[in-house]
This record gives sequence, structure tokens and C-alpha cells, in this order.
Amino acid sequence: MTKNKQLDFQKGDYIVYPKHGVGRIMDIEVQEISGMQLELYVIRFEQERMTLRVPTAKAKNLGMRKLANQETMKAALQTLKGRARIKRTMWSRRAQEYEAKINSGDLISIAEVVRDLHRAEDQPEQSYSERQIYESALARLAREVAAVEKIEEQAAVKRVEEVLRAA
Repeated sequence: MTKNKQLDFQKGDYIVYPKHGVGRIMDIEVQEISGMQLELYVIRFEQERMTLRVPTAKAKNLGMRKLANQETMKAALQTLKGRARIKRTMWSRRAQEYEAKINSGDLISIAEVVRDLHRAEDQPEQSYSERQIYESALARLAREVAAVEKIEEQAAVKRVEEVLRAA
């Protein structure tokens, strides 16, 4: 395999893939597909028990990125402390917007979803779909917090929930 100098990611790097969250590049391989040599990142997503192969040339266009730096992480955790901004639109419309934010892979947008759907102990129950979206966003945020801060995912969930409670 020839080493491409334009690769942004190396074997062993943790990355964020917008639709699936935090994954780890297990290998960079070359496969022949339809008579063409294609260089692929082999990415493992432990949480989903899934392996994804992404053409190296398309990684950027697909929104694949390195883990957030400390500044972005700090901004995301600060976002959790803000006031929830809940639009007065139908739930189905808001649910679509929340899903789009989660799947954008943008850490701040994911933190906004967590903040907006978080319920304190003294607040009314969430609907099933609200809870599902909240837990999806929380898990996505916690995985990146865990990877950036090199802690266990459960510790990252606790850290995020502590920030939410302190808000």
C-alpha cells in the first residue's frame, strides 16, 4: 500500500462520523472495486458493533472530522448551562430538527439538543420519542467527551448530567 500524503487521519485515530458518532480508524486499506484502486478508512464503532469503510477521498465531504479540541469541548459543555430554547412548533417538526442536529456531527448542536430536551427532577415526564432523542444525543455527546478526556463513557455521562444539574 502506498502512503498517501494527503490523508488527514491515521490508523488508531479517533474520529467523529456524523451519522454514527465516535469511531476509531482500525486500518487504511486499498481495495479494487470495479477495476479501480480505492483507498479506504476502516472505522470501528464499538457502541454499534459496526465497521464502516469510507473512501479516503470522500471522508471530508461526508463530514468526518477529528475529535473536538479542548476549546470546542468547553464551549459544548458551556452550551449545556444555557437556557433551553424550545420552539413552539409541532413535535414532529422539532423532532426532525433535533435528529438533523444529532446527525450533523457538530458537538455544539448535539449539546443544544441535550440541553433543550433535558428534564430536571421537578419537571413533567418526557414522551417516549422525546426520551429516545434525548438519550441518543446524550450518548453521542458523552462518547466524544469520553474520547477527548480519556475517561469511561459512564463517567462522561455523569459529567454531562452534573453540568446539566448545575445549570
